[in-house]
Amino acid sequence: MPNPPRAQKIPKSSTLHGDARVDDYFWLRDRNSPEVTSYLEAENDYTQEMMKDTEELQQTLYDEMVARTKEDDTSVPARKADYFYYTRREKGQNYAIHCRKQGSLDAEEEIILDENELAQEHDYFRVGIFSVSPDHNTLAYSVDTNGGESYALRFKDLSAGRDLAEIIEDTYYSFAWSNDNRTVFYTRIDAAHRPDRLFRHALGTDPSDDVLVFQEKDDAFFMWVHKTRSGRYILMGLESNVTSEFRYLDADNPSGEFRMVEPRKQDVEYDVEHQGDRFYIRTNQDAVNFKLMSAPVTDPSAQNWGEVIPHDDDVMITGIDAFADFLAISQRIGGLPVVTIRSMAGDERQIEVQEPVYDIGLGDNREFESDTLRYEYSSGVTPHSVFDYDVNNRTRELKKETEVLGYDRTNFETSRIHATAPDGTNVPISLVFRKGALDHGPAHVLLMGYGSYGISMDVGFRSNQVSLLERGVVIATAHVRGGGEMGRRWHDNGKYMHKTNTFTDFIACAERLIDAGYTTPENFAATGGSAGGLLMGAVTNMRPDLFRAVIAHVPFVDVLTTMLDETLPLTVGEWEEWGNPNQEDYYHYMKSYSPYDNVEAKDYPDMLITAGLNDPRVSYWEPAKWSAKLRDMKTGDNVLLLKTNMGAGHGGVSGRYEQFKEAAFEYAFILKRLGLTR
Repeated sequence: MPNPPRAQKIPKSSTLHGDARVDDYFWLRDRNSPEVTSYLEAENDYTQEMMKDTEELQQTLYDEMVARTKEDDTSVPARKADYFYYTRREKGQNYAIHCRKQGSLDAEEEIILDENELAQEHDYFRVGIFSVSPDHNTLAYSVDTNGGESYALRFKDLSAGRDLAEIIEDTYYSFAWSNDNRTVFYTRIDAAHRPDRLFRHALGTDPSDDVLVFQEKDDAFFMWVHKTRSGRYILMGLESNVTSEFRYLDADNPSGEFRMVEPRKQDVEYDVEHQGDRFYIRTNQDAVNFKLMSAPVTDPSAQNWGEVIPHDDDVMITGIDAFADFLAISQRIGGLPVVTIRSMAGDERQIEVQEPVYDIGLGDNREFESDTLRYEYSSGVTPHSVFDYDVNNRTRELKKETEVLGYDRTNFETSRIHATAPDGTNVPISLVFRKGALDHGPAHVLLMGYGSYGISMDVGFRSNQVSLLERGVVIATAHVRGGGEMGRRWHDNGKYMHKTNTFTDFIACAERLIDAGYTTPENFAATGGSAGGLLMGAVTNMRPDLFRAVIAHVPFVDVLTTMLDETLPLTVGEWEEWGNPNQEDYYHYMKSYSPYDNVEAKDYPDMLITAGLNDPRVSYWEPAKWSAKLRDMKTGDNVLLLKTNMGAGHGGVSGRYEQFKEAAFEYAFILKRLGLTR
């Protein structure tokens, strides 16, 4: 076996609140250092060598993923005025081709953007903004070519088929057209990668002359801008993790002033939708699971808010979409997503779902004046499906189910069980498995988790996972606290000084699967990414005996160091999720679970840790430092691999075929560790 790399130790001491810490690998933060690059490349070489005996398995898995994919495929067209917009993919091409037809689906196709042409000279390529002007003559689009999530905004004259001269650098994900088809609004990022400024640009002018409309000074707040579906207003949102504020502008008057909806109030969140002469406002003011209010457009301040849907302890309102004659309400009930249609008379009805575990959400709804609601549905066994729901007749039409070649859903099933946390809380676990996989003793199980920011891990269909399911691997999802599955309180009970509930919930889920005879530690793997990587790190420190193998994707593991560095992206805003370690109680609590600070001399599971050199969310050095410390301190001979993508960011590689290769690599690691090498 090759010898693993060993990172040099250069101790760096720090003291806060009377507590001294020594960080031997702080030097790995210097991404411009040749020594850092050499170390990361040495780890990559070691990983490649250690995985060499799985190359045939990787190729098999890759071939399976490609074979299940309908490589020439087209999305369901979405109508806007006289145009039908859609994307399609061609065999052998990594990226989407954006198209439209005018007047009829039988009309001649017009290609408005071919991502494959733009990506030819780049190892990484991703489109951010993609927005056509109200008159359908100009396309605004933005591109990222290194994974750093800093986008260059461009404009394309669709009638001439060529880009305009101006390019605007360092933009973020939000954008809005005004109704004059010439004036646009976009956000730019600061040195900490925070969208903090709103600019106004007129097509055909020098971007250096763009007007700064607003700048947010509070580092905890992110800015975004979008246009209401009605086309009447442009909304500017300012949001921290727990507080929000909105301003609105008449889209017919782009040079006008943005007017306030309601000034920010600490720990009060709200968002805004428009319909007719009213704004609809979803808010958690005196409503932990949110309620729905409305107010006149002429004065939408809180003093004029009237209740539309009251607060319900058992129902979380997660979103509101307004159409001319109805509202589409996204909710969570009993740990599952629900879409409810509400008429202007107040009648409500849920879109029916038959399966016990699933994912549902709104699709591409571009028309405001519509009696049809497009939604998307999938489950662990049902491929991604697009439906059109007739609001008046209460009927639905399946527009398309993604074709998964060679896949037979009748061979698989889903179910949900519960684990009991140490404090008595019931924690849901969703299961997807091949029929019969649990009938003959312990199975091989992959347990996934996240548990932060109120984000829910709803179980939808993932074609790549069929390769695991067909080999008898049971895929389980632990819906731990810190996520949003069971409403806002579920999130609140897994953040701040309750964060360790996330980890003990996950451990309880693992123990439930073992105690019920579903699996054994030798047949058990776990995975999580980003904040889910924190979960992996904390759990392996607390209970390394539970799993045979762990994959931690771009893991947030150096919690104290990152949360004490205000120059890093996200840090100040993240204090409202994790706490501010400049305060002594938070410092000691965070130190008690920070994976990097709690590595010990013990037997850890086989581990694959991934990083992205250009990652603006979790800096590459967090997984790098953690890997170095684990390699130095762990006992036993279990495998530890660090794989750093030297040309991508938080989301990994771009391009569907490269993503297949990445998935095949990770699946091969899991299967090898679990002894499933065929």
